[in-house]
Order: sequence, then C-alpha cells, then structure tokens
Amino acid sequence: MIIGVPKEIKSNENRVSLTPSGASALCRAGHKVLVESMAGSGSGFVDGDYEACGATVLDSAAAIFEQADLIMKVKEPLPPEYQLFRPGQLLFTYLHLAPEPALTNALLEKKVTAIAYETIRAGAALPLLTPMSEIAGRMAVQVGAQYLTRPQGGKGILLGGVPGVAPAQVVILGSGTVGANAARMALGLGARVTIIGRSPQSLQQLDDRFNGQAATVIASMQALAEWTARADLLIGAVLVPGAAAPKLVTREMVENMSPGSVIVDVSIDQGGCVETIDHVTTHDKPVYEKHGVLHYAVANMPGAVPRTATLALTNATLPYALRLASLGWKQALREDEGFALGLNTAAGQITCGPVADALQLPHRPWREMLDQALDKPTA
Repeated sequence: MIIGVPKEIKSNENRVSLTPSGASALCRAGHKVLVESMAGSGSGFVDGDYEACGATVLDSAAAIFEQADLIMKVKEPLPPEYQLFRPGQLLFTYLHLAPEPALTNALLEKKVTAIAYETIRAGAALPLLTPMSEIAGRMAVQVGAQYLTRPQGGKGILLGGVPGVAPAQVVILGSGTVGANAARMALGLGARVTIIGRSPQSLQQLDDRFNGQAATVIASMQALAEWTARADLLIGAVLVPGAAAPKLVTREMVENMSPGSVIVDVSIDQGGCVETIDHVTTHDKPVYEKHGVLHYAVANMPGAVPRTATLALTNATLPYALRLASLGWKQALREDEGFALGLNTAAGQITCGPVADALQLPHRPWREMLDQALDKPTA
C-alpha cells in the first residue's frame, strides 16, 4: 500500500503523523511511504531522516494525495485539502466530526473511508486518544497557571501559593484521562484541586490514586454552580466519544466567576463544554475575555509540544497503520471490533452513530457497512 504523510496546515500545528522510525517500520513491511517535504520539521525531523528510513519525499501535498492509498494526518482536514481527496481514499487521523458539518459533507461527497483516531477502542480505553489527552491535561494546568498571572490578564495569583498565602483553586470537570492528568499536574504545583465527575467508580479511583489530596464531587447542576464560582482555574475535560460535548458550564455560572479567573476548555475539539466559548482559538491568539474571565479554547493544544506529541502519537497509531496497510481496511476492521469503531464515514455514508446524531444526519451502522463491503469482490 502507498501511505501518504502531508504537512499539517492548521495554525501552529507542528506535529507530524509519522516519525521516521514509523516510516521505516512501514517500509520494512513492504509498503511505500510518501512524505511531504518539511512535514516533520516542526517536530525536529528533517527530510533526510525520512529518506534514510526508506521513505520518498515529495514537494507538495497535492502529489501526496494524488498517489497515496492511505493518508495519515494528525488533525482534521481543512478546506484547502477537501478537493485533494479521491473517491475511496483511506483517511486515518483525528477527525472530531461532531462539530464539523462542512468537513463531514466533504468526506461524504468524496466517498472517503475515514477512520478517526478518537473513536477507536480497546475495551473501555481509547488507545489513540489517550496520549494526546495525557498531554492536553498536563498542558491545561501549565497554560492556566500562565494566564492567571497579571501580565496575561489574570487575577495575579500563583497556582501553588506560598507559606501563609492560600494556593489557587483548580476545578476540573471530568474524571477521565484529561482530568486525571490535569489533577496530577495541579497537585504537583501545590494547588487545591476539586474534580467533578459523573462516575462514582472513576472518582473513587482518583481519590485512591491521589491519596485523598484532591476533592471529588459527583456532578450536578448545583455542584457545578457552586464550584465554578470558587474556581480560579476551571478546566473542561468532558468527553463523550464521537459526540458533541455537552454544555455543562452555563453563561450564568461564568458570570459568577471572579474577574481574572481562567477557563481552559480541553473539550473544544468536540465543541466545548462551556456555553460562553463561542469560537475555537489558536496558538497565535489563544485567549479572549468574556464576563471578566479569560477563555482558552485552542483545539490542538499538543501542537505546542510537537516533538513529545509526535513521538507519543506514532507509538499509539503505528500498530493500527501497519494493520490497515497490510490487511486492507475491510479485513483490519473485521478482525478488531474496537478498531472498527473508528470508522466514521465510508462509501458516502456516516457510520458512527454519535456523529450522525450530533449533525442530525442519517447513518448506516459500521457493522452493516463493513459486511456489505466484504461481500463485494475486490478489484
């Protein structure tokens, strides 16, 4: 199979979907890897690194898309890339289609077989989302600490305080991977931490993990109203795999936060969980102020640490990419139901229920689509 690695074009997205060592593994398995020139430069990988591993470097994304059977990306395609897809082409990337009707329509019109990293499962885990969630959760605290400083527009407090001065109050909405990693970082810096979640089991696990240092609260509207008002730093870490994030933090709750507080909404990839976040921000302009509160809504947070993020991403995606390339997508998904849950579009139809529900579009279940595809002879 021919695998294509285009350079990411999202603002300040310096990750690349495949490291040179990952390219080497695919080449050794008998596949051809095409890499757009400078695709890895933001992560510290030069064209020669890929060529030394057996990959071919091409000058343009158009050449990559024209030749490749499988396109591997980090982030969702942007409008300039829509026209480059060919019918039946395979796309393997983070998609987050629930808040992206234009992208979804483009994939359907081009009949792209799109497999989303973020909806693949291994048991209850989300193995391809986990490494970026770990990074984003840890970064959320770093970012929040930065914007709490007065020169950045915050209330001018040190996250961990000092002897005789109370530390900041960090409130985390969500008890999954992002929330756990945010709590770890915030506690390490000496902040007071409260985690709000829906699952008593996950809250119990976090209570044990942090030896009771973080307060845990079962989610309710009353609890959200109470704790958002107390928060110096509020971190949105809510995830419903494949679906749009619920708007848990209302405008009234934000209005009740003290001036100079900071909100970091990590769930912005799925539309965000804060009502007052009305647009995605970028690393160029990461924050805006509303009701006296700073809102940070960057959709590609790990792109700020591309070396770490690229290495972690390839560690997770490479085994799946090898199966796609060696078995073909139909057989690879048929052999692994968790992998099959990553299928979001195929043959011009949505195959992921939560995406279809979020966009109010019809869908055909992935299993039905896969069975039909397998019944057809391969050309």
